[in-house]
Amino acid sequence: MAKPCSNTMQTESCITCKNRHADWFCNLSPQALVEFDVLGMHMTVPPGSTLFFEAQPARSVYILCGGHVKLTTSSKDGKTLLVRIAKPGDVLGLSAAISGTPYSTTAQALDPVQVKSFQRQDFLHFIEHHIEGSMGAAKMLNKKYLDLLSNAVRLALSGSISGRVARLFLEMAAGQNGPKPSFTMPYTHENLANMLGTTRESVTRVLNELKRKEIIAIKGTSMTILRKDALELLL
Repeated sequence: MAKPCSNTMQTESCITCKNRHADWFCNLSPQALVEFDVLGMHMTVPPGSTLFFEAQPARSVYILCGGHVKLTTSSKDGKTLLVRIAKPGDVLGLSAAISGTPYSTTAQALDPVQVKSFQRQDFLHFIEHHIEGSMGAAKMLNKKYLDLLSNAVRLALSGSISGRVARLFLEMAAGQNGPKPSFTMPYTHENLANMLGTTRESVTRVLNELKRKEIIAIKGTSMTILRKDALELLL
């Protein structure tokens, strides 16, 4: 089992941060942002480090400022399912902190990650006393619900592995204009297999077939959908 990550203080401040987006939790009014900044601690964690473990008491909440975090859950027989890949702006451990239950997933850094860490009680106090914090928490919980719903639909409605892969790629390209949407692929073949409930070999076979038929193109971590209609036929 991986060891919990070590904490490294950063000089960065939420007040001077230029990376906040309109849909991030930390997009707060100046007054609330000052209090929010003081409550938390900036950390950097190396790839492979674990922020928290499944079934561990929820003592902290994390705002993901940079990098990607893998969220997984395990069955009693030892099988691991990739729930999702958290991106900058996501709030990790929020539902467990609010409900007072243990973490439902294990959170592991996929690359160098920057987070803002809050003690559970401090974070709860903040959202209780700031209406914009409460609304932000509600939006983050709704986003998590929609992500989990998409995962469930992907597994339930796509009987074939190629159909599951196609649905995932179409979801990742959603909202992009143009006939050939492109996006960054944060998943390895093993990540995709865990997320889609199949094997790495099956994922690799499907990807090779999609490339051979010129339905998708992959260059490094960049993926382009060349024939969206052909992907939709696989659903």
